[in-house]
Amino acid sequence: MEVKRTSLDTLCAALCHACGIEPPKQAHPANEALTAYVDQALDGKKADRLFMYNPDAIAQWVFEKYPQLMKEATARTELAVPFETVMPSVTPVCFGTMYTGAQPEVHGIKAYVKPVIRIDTIFDAMLRAGKKCAIVSTTGDSLSFIYLERDMDYFILDTVEEINAKAAQLILEDKYDFILVYNANYDAVMHKFGPESLEALSELRANSEAYAMFDALIREHWSKHNVLMGFAMDHGCHEIDGGCGSHGLDMPEDLNIVHLYKAYKAEE
Repeated sequence: MEVKRTSLDTLCAALCHACGIEPPKQAHPANEALTAYVDQALDGKKADRLFMYNPDAIAQWVFEKYPQLMKEATARTELAVPFETVMPSVTPVCFGTMYTGAQPEVHGIKAYVKPVIRIDTIFDAMLRAGKKCAIVSTTGDSLSFIYLERDMDYFILDTVEEINAKAAQLILEDKYDFILVYNANYDAVMHKFGPESLEALSELRANSEAYAMFDALIREHWSKHNVLMGFAMDHGCHEIDGGCGSHGLDMPEDLNIVHLYKAYKAEE
């Protein structure tokens, strides 16, 4: 099925629809392709577990040019959703929109700064519904700051390896309704060596493999739950002079991204 590209501000309400909760107050209307998919995949029921894997800076053009490096993730995908991210296409701005459903001028982050977002968010919506949330992210990165000061759990660690090990532990514990896992490795290496460097593409493959690992754990340990899981980056990237990588511009390479989703029905 051909899915129309929509703004990233349509994601938050769609995730809330999937979980059967009211979206944040300033969220834009839900992405129709994702809501329709979840309704069909879960037979009209709601997901009681949401797992969002957030790699950084994997552009649609990279995803399409190197499909063999993404095969672990795409093999675990039933719906690919093309999004246009927001401007400026930098991490705190984009993740601010992803989990509020609001444009930057509304959520308040309009540059590469990392203040705590004060408007209503998906985390506030989850908490109002009595759900338990966790963010697993790296020291110093945007997702370790912009959603602080909520009654939820934050696991801020130094390396991607530590993050993924902690996320795996949380899946096994099966006590969180919403787990967000951030991996900065592709973005970090891409900035230094370029989006298509061997070093960056190795991290792209690592992101795909990490997602496959989480998928396997979820299928085994969350089998009694209706689950929605997503491979959901914030923005794209492009090469600049000197062979380095960058993002933040109003151009397709930076704005166009594709999220990958799959829902699992609870075992009877």
